[in-house]
Amino acid sequence: MGFRKNTSLAMAGKGATDRQFVRALARGFDVLKAFEADDRGLSNAELAARTGFPKPTVSRLTFTLMSLGYLSLDETTGRYALHPHVLSLGFPVLRQLSIRDVARPLMEDLANGCGGAVAMAVRDGVNMIVIERARHPTMTRVPLDIGIGRELAITAVGRAYLAGLSVLERTDLQTNLEAYYGLRWPAINAQIKSTLNHFKHHGFTISAGDWDPDYNAVGVPLRLRDGTCLAFNCGGSSNLIDADTLPALGIKLVTMVENLALTQDLNLHEESRGT
Repeated sequence: MGFRKNTSLAMAGKGATDRQFVRALARGFDVLKAFEADDRGLSNAELAARTGFPKPTVSRLTFTLMSLGYLSLDETTGRYALHPHVLSLGFPVLRQLSIRDVARPLMEDLANGCGGAVAMAVRDGVNMIVIERARHPTMTRVPLDIGIGRELAITAVGRAYLAGLSVLERTDLQTNLEAYYGLRWPAINAQIKSTLNHFKHHGFTISAGDWDPDYNAVGVPLRLRDGTCLAFNCGGSSNLIDADTLPALGIKLVTMVENLALTQDLNLHEESRGT
């Protein structure tokens, strides 16, 4: 499981070829993204292997990031780790997404009712990043913490995000995905086309074992008034949520997202009246 790392080029898309694109800055972000949750520090050599950058380049980047407070160095082992200061970059984003507070109880109700997990995610390059989640207490096999990533192209939540985009937006993103997956893309794209067709007729996407052989899920998008596209998924281990139950689960997730959308409309209307 897990997810493949974004590169700055994958995230930048056409912008990466613009003369104003600062590759040194992009490489610095790639170093930060090279760290994974289970890491106990990485050396410059390990970071060079993960990013594909020359070791001298990595050494300059890690020194700069450490000087700015985004990395810490264990001088005994020579290994770097992410410093908690990195969290200062994401906290303002989460604070602005007040919909999380409204969605959380609805997500908890659905997760408890189906015995699985519900997640809200936003796009991060070729991945989806979880920004809110709820799960049944018995569901512990699949990590589902805020900030964890899932591959956009092969998950129900990622395919739901694709379904929520305009045709132009989706075409641009699929161009990036094609470049990212290379020879794997034709098979993945065929699955995407199938799930988008399913969404057109049923209002939700399905991933039955596509991301993980033992994990089934459904997904639904939600477009906010400011243009932000969110995606929700609901799923669980196949021994608890089998493929035959996904259509009914998809309807429940659609209902949850519709109720959330109505709540958001009400809140926005009240705010416009100054209440």
